[in-house]
Amino acid sequence: MSDLILSRRSGSIFEVTLNRPRERNAINDEMMNALSEAFDQAEREFNDGARAVLVRGAGRAFSSGIDLNQFLTLDAGLRGNLFPFTARYQAIFNKIERCSLPVVCQIQGYCLGLALELALACDFRFAAERTKLGLPETRLGIIPDVGGTVRLIKLIGPARAKDLIMTGRTLDLSQAVEWGLVNAVFPKSELDQGVADFMAALSAAAPLAVSYGKRAVNDIVDNASDLQIEAWAQAQLFRTNDFQNAIKAMIDKTYPIDWEGK
Repeated sequence: MSDLILSRRSGSIFEVTLNRPRERNAINDEMMNALSEAFDQAEREFNDGARAVLVRGAGRAFSSGIDLNQFLTLDAGLRGNLFPFTARYQAIFNKIERCSLPVVCQIQGYCLGLALELALACDFRFAAERTKLGLPETRLGIIPDVGGTVRLIKLIGPARAKDLIMTGRTLDLSQAVEWGLVNAVFPKSELDQGVADFMAALSAAAPLAVSYGKRAVNDIVDNASDLQIEAWAQAQLFRTNDFQNAIKAMIDKTYPIDWEGK
């Protein structure tokens, strides 16, 4: 497994850590593949007595989102048919959502774009004060396509989801708690303990009941067909000049840009 994702068993908790702190844990293809492997291991740990999974980021940020430099290396064929790329990433986050163990996401610093989509695939989200949460994809000329629209709508409702997706704004943490996007916010110095206390409560419950309870809720809000709608919309947007210009502007820090459809 890549050292960009670290995984280890600590008592009854299986820990998965994004480990690219110098780049604010910006997520690239290698990290996504390693994340998939880590959750394969989590399933094995469930059978060996693990009670919960903790997902967190090394360093000062959980994750700034997808590594934008990846987009500059996409070949023309992939830009013309994005479905396989999107479907693979969706499958990885679906694996997290469907993990037999409850999955807790510990967030600090930044949790943007693909990182927030990762957090949404987890069962619970706890954030440190001053964490920046958001889905800024529309500022790149695209939309969230790895469950970001689907899971957000089912978590906070369509009107609030439209607010975050269409504006691309950073969400105030008090609103995030009020809307149910995060379970609780702690001072940075108290985040570790707050998450540990919650995970101890999870671990004290009967493991099969916890697993089946999670499965029952997930099945009630099943999202398989909705994810295909995300993939379709994103495939159209990836072909536009808006997207290519926005990526370059974001990397070069040359905003604002002119949009095709203004």
